[in-house]
Amino acid sequence: MRAVTVQGLHRPLAFAQVPDPTPGEGDVVVRVGRCGICGSDLHMTEDPAYGIGSGDVLGHEFAGEVVALGKGVEGLKMGDLVAVSPLKSCGHCEHCRKGEVQWCAHFGLQGGGYAEFALTRPNQCIRLPKSASLADGAIIEPLAVALHGVKLSGINKGDRVLVLGAGPIGLAVAFWAKQYGAGFVAVQDLLDFQSERALAMGADAFVVDPVDPVGAAERAMGGKADIVFECVGVPGLIAQGIEQVRNRGTILLLGLCTRPDTFNSFRMLQKEAKLVTSAFFTVQDYQEALDALAAGRAEPRMLVTGTIGLEETPEVFESLRKRTHQCKVLIAP
Repeated sequence: MRAVTVQGLHRPLAFAQVPDPTPGEGDVVVRVGRCGICGSDLHMTEDPAYGIGSGDVLGHEFAGEVVALGKGVEGLKMGDLVAVSPLKSCGHCEHCRKGEVQWCAHFGLQGGGYAEFALTRPNQCIRLPKSASLADGAIIEPLAVALHGVKLSGINKGDRVLVLGAGPIGLAVAFWAKQYGAGFVAVQDLLDFQSERALAMGADAFVVDPVDPVGAAERAMGGKADIVFECVGVPGLIAQGIEQVRNRGTILLLGLCTRPDTFNSFRMLQKEAKLVTSAFFTVQDYQEALDALAAGRAEPRMLVTGTIGLEETPEVFESLRKRTHQCKVLIAP
């Protein structure tokens, strides 16, 4: 089959022919219809912390058609259109039964979406309703990640929310924060590429001021934030968030940062601020994100700014290392 493979750290991806996947017992083969390029995919090709090696096929945000079933698979049939949750698990332990698969002892991350076909497991396949497209299926994952963070933040109706970072996760946080009753949502970034998209997705203000980010955000919001969402994963933003949150407010970490970071814990202590982390999502979050799309919500679909073929992927992937007007690019194998 046609695929796009990793050639090693700090090297461009390559278009290649690789063997078709063959389902073993309990496996499912999905013909990939759409797969999103995630910011973490870019990091995986640069940072050894992710454990990605030469020959691996990236792609954990995908949806497609069931085309082969291994022995013992139940609940799916050939031709089903499914979104594939990237959280691999045993499917039957206590954590899996609760929908908290990220705590399963057999937890792992699903890749393989940058290809014509991908091998997965039935408990990761969520049937798409007729009102949801394959493109919708490919954006459920980032929507669920953002939703999980919003829920963990303890957001209350009327809260003043500041989102640091205008990537897909930050924009999705702005959307969900409004859905969960935020009174005012500001998105802050170093560049204004996504300003119109952020406002269309629910933000009340878009803030760009690299000289005085703390003061600029406070002026835009009319005060300090009840909740600051860090959606970038760059050292220094926790410290910035401490200055931007109110006394007894919450800083919620969604950005993936594999480098050491420092902040003044005394400053946080003075404010009695809470620092909360958010990892992945639950099965319930994933379903809620799908339900929003199936119900016809237009805002999440605004994340998608382009669709490309597999052959174009290596070049487009490299171009995304620099900030552009692109937000979420989908691959159509």
